[in-house]
Amino acid sequence: MDSFPSHSSGSSPQMSAEAFKDQLKNQLAQAYAEEFLETVRGKCFEKCITKPGSSLSGGESSCISRCVERYIEATGIISKALFSASR
Repeated sequence: MDSFPSHSSGSSPQMSAEAFKDQLKNQLAQAYAEEFLETVRGKCFEKCITKPGSSLSGGESSCISRCVERYIEATGIISKALFSASR
């Protein structure tokens, strides 16, 4: 997949700019999602997994679920605050 949209002779420059913006938004969203998952994975693993093994204990599983839920909730609150402050 190309990083940049190709310019065909029949398309208008504005359409190419819109396609580029859409592609950039998608790439940023993907990068954010990957960073988010890596952060959650690292923080929740460090907090919840006391004895790494081949499976999770019930307590570890519950801890990870709560940790991820809290992290998602906190990220949502921060995002809302940032977006409402920028308006």
